[in-house]
Amino acid sequence: MRELTVLGTCGAWPEAGRAASGFLLEADGFRLVLDLGYATLPRLLARCAVNELDAVVITHEHPDHCADLSALCRALLLGGQHDGRVPLYCPPGVLGRVQAMEPTEELGEVFDPHQLPGRYEVGPFRLDGRLLPHHVPHAGVRLTAPGLTVAYSGDAGSGHALGELAARADLLIAGATLQGPAADPYLLSAAQAGRWAARAAAERLLLTHFWPGADRERSLAEAGAAYDGETLAADEEMVLAL
Repeated sequence: MRELTVLGTCGAWPEAGRAASGFLLEADGFRLVLDLGYATLPRLLARCAVNELDAVVITHEHPDHCADLSALCRALLLGGQHDGRVPLYCPPGVLGRVQAMEPTEELGEVFDPHQLPGRYEVGPFRLDGRLLPHHVPHAGVRLTAPGLTVAYSGDAGSGHALGELAARADLLIAGATLQGPAADPYLLSAAQAGRWAARAAAERLLLTHFWPGADRERSLAEAGAAYDGETLAADEEMVLAL
């Protein structure tokens, strides 16, 4: 079984009934989480127990991408399911930000940190983390297993490394924070996400990181104007076969 479960889709803060950024990637019995923003942990727990997680990847230290790493730490540490440390791949600022939320509970007791950017073998995947433009140090990621490549832009802006991470990916998960002609060096628009997917020859494009209240159909249309492959708007609890 190879599939992606959407845990959360909102940027900045979650809308009612939704969550901030987060995904669960499952491949050949290996479970890897991509980001754990606000309100993602309950959806993760509906999918698997915390002691069934094999690895966690956090793109950067903004809380809409890492806040529920603290909740996961507590669940592992206090919930009687702590059995060895879970590999955690993230830029160094993530550890300080999350540790500050609960300084009496050491992240190092339950997580085995590895710094991004970098390249690692993670279960069946080769993980390639590259710096992308954002307000804080941010790593986009490319996860490659035999017959499968998933790329994730996180919450970053455009950059040459994004094209390299997304090249010929089976699935590109791309932020679509902005709409219309708005431009920001540290954020992607839906139209830019579509252009990067086309340039990288990605097989499918999954838009995410929507600004709360945004018209998601508009984002789909703007991305689709630049990219003629399959384009989807991420939705909480959506499951994609890979």
